[in-house]
Amino acid sequence: MTNSRLFVPGLRAPAIFFAAAVVAAIPVSALAQAAQPGRPAVSSQPVPSELELAKLVWSTMAMVDHANRSGNYSVLRDSSASGFQIQNDPARLAEIFAPIRALRVDLSNALIVAPTYTGGPTLLQPDVFRVQGYFPLRPSPIFFDFYFQWEQGRWKLFGISVQPGSMSQPAPPQPQPAPTSSPPKRRNR
Repeated sequence: MTNSRLFVPGLRAPAIFFAAAVVAAIPVSALAQAAQPGRPAVSSQPVPSELELAKLVWSTMAMVDHANRSGNYSVLRDSSASGFQIQNDPARLAEIFAPIRALRVDLSNALIVAPTYTGGPTLLQPDVFRVQGYFPLRPSPIFFDFYFQWEQGRWKLFGISVQPGSMSQPAPPQPQPAPTSSPPKRRNR
């Protein structure tokens, strides 16, 4: 099933959409909040530090990798936010991640390199943030798009998209270093 449109099942429930080995659960209220530019949400929850953010991303990748290897998605589901649990039972998660398993993508390689973020974490509402990026692996980088919700005193997985890329896929633009000297002067002829 390939569908590039977002299906929204109801208030505060994650929606699932598919696109070639992609899984994503996106909270409806997060989309409404994100649609209000210039009004950043204020969080009463601790914003994850750079190290804590990397640990969240790595632990999520490890859970997906273990679930793919064992075929048991219970731990991934049970350690996620309640909205994610309501929308996804272990059998449904196994079905959703089947394309990645069929491609035999080794997600454990993501655990040996630092994630590269395509932007900073975005607070979509006071209890939900989104982080996007990739693991620069060869020959196939692994792209991710995660949503985390503050629940029971900690950040829990609320939405996920994991997609293997290809080397022909353009990498996100990297910041260019500032020039250290002035450019050479042009000569008139």
